[in-house]
Amino acid sequence: MGKIAFVFSGQGAQYSGMGKTLYDMGGAAKALFDKGEEIRMGTLKQCFEGSDEELKQTKNTQPCMYLVELGAALSLNEKGIFADGVAGFSLGEIGALAYAKAYSAEDGFRIVSKRGELMNEAAEGSDTAMCAILKLNAQTVADAAAEFEQLYAVNFNSPGQTVVSGLKSSMDAFVEKIKELGGRAVPLAVSAAFHSPFMEDAARGFGEELKKFDIKKPEIPVYANLTAKEYPEDIAATLESQMKSPVRWQETIENMIADGFTDFIEVGPGNTLCGLIKKISKEVNTYSVDSEESLNKTILEVQNNA
Repeated sequence: MGKIAFVFSGQGAQYSGMGKTLYDMGGAAKALFDKGEEIRMGTLKQCFEGSDEELKQTKNTQPCMYLVELGAALSLNEKGIFADGVAGFSLGEIGALAYAKAYSAEDGFRIVSKRGELMNEAAEGSDTAMCAILKLNAQTVADAAAEFEQLYAVNFNSPGQTVVSGLKSSMDAFVEKIKELGGRAVPLAVSAAFHSPFMEDAARGFGEELKKFDIKKPEIPVYANLTAKEYPEDIAATLESQMKSPVRWQETIENMIADGFTDFIEVGPGNTLCGLIKKISKEVNTYSVDSEESLNKTILEVQNNA
């Protein structure tokens, strides 16, 4: 086995009840969730009982997912499995940096809560949407999006999957264009045009908010969405720009593989990132953890592959 990476899930993978069995196990995950509840009352109820509509609201999605993601990572550590490096998809980058000790877990929760609030406000200011485009290459999707008012190719996820973000009023005609080109469009369960110019004001506000926190150099490599490389020295500036810039996920994973990562454990709801990673490379192992059951399954699989 080469190096192990933890990859932290992105928004859209949330579901009601997420993290409950990790919480019920006790230990580090429960302590993390309880601290989050102290800081932001009602978060546990949203995670464990929230409706799809409630969890789709960015101000709720982000703090809830952060707890599940970091709780899963800490549960793996308690079982003796540690990451040699990390990456996070969009929102997941906040948890990845907390795991790498760029800031405390508590500060990470405060940061992600503020991030969710700012992005939620941006969502309310414009009627926007996002959709994943399948079966077409990234350049074709980017060129098609550029033909429509305020549509942008924003997430370069894997071969044959690119996400477009922008004005909802432009989406229907764009989707028809994609069908003509032989592609397929899948709407995403998010509430705004993330990683696009629609996030300019939110990103600026987030940059101001980050000045309040003590942010240090990570203790292990953290790969940035913005550059697809290890985080530079100015973490706050990179996080600010990340909010309004494309996610270079395929390139990130390719760079991690080139740097010796062979085993990728998705921490957080669902297994979307595992699917993307498998499309990027058939040569690596993928696992996912978002519950006690999947934690135990992953531990066995990692041990068998060691």
